[in-house]
Amino acid sequence: MAHQMEETNVVYEDDYITCILDIEPLNEGHTLILPKSHYKDLEEIDEATLSSIMKASVILSKAIKAIYQPDGITVIQNGGIFNDLDHYHMHVFPRYKEDGFGWVEPGHKSHNDLGQVKLKMREELDRIR
Repeated sequence: MAHQMEETNVVYEDDYITCILDIEPLNEGHTLILPKSHYKDLEEIDEATLSSIMKASVILSKAIKAIYQPDGITVIQNGGIFNDLDHYHMHVFPRYKEDGFGWVEPGHKSHNDLGQVKLKMREELDRIR
């Protein structure tokens, strides 16, 4: 997918990733980081590409801060049915106090037993490592 992007929207690239301006930005400077190889979800990506994605997120964050002086930066990716491109991508965009973007917390507090959740997570992490 990254190979198919219009050159005019590319702001940065290396051997593993291409960074393009989002065509429907939340705020000016909203950039997508896309691997040059096809991956649908985060856990499919090789170590070199993952490293490149994170390095690009730092570079983009520095540029966005210098250009736009935002109140903050959001770095986010959506997986599964929430990945609207059917190709892994990470968003990096400037944030402003009144921009309307927000993380919606559930109206009720979870009463999960964190000890049980921890045990489940550790068990699965031990299995997949």
